[in-house]
Amino acid sequence: MQFIKNTRKDKLFSVGLILKVLIAVVIIIFGFILVNHVNLPAPVKKIEKILPNENFKKIK
Repeated sequence: MQFIKNTRKDKLFSVGLILKVLIAVVIIIFGFILVNHVNLPAPVKKIEKILPNENFKKIK
């Protein structure tokens, strides 16, 4: 009789897979929280560009 080693896991969700997914979700949530706490200054300068009348087309 020959010994056959079964190396394939038949479980749908293994502990290692669940742990990896959980770590990835925690890192993503931590990233979102970190980005939300960064305060970027709002632009103070008003941007105004005057377009000449040549660029507008009249539609009848």
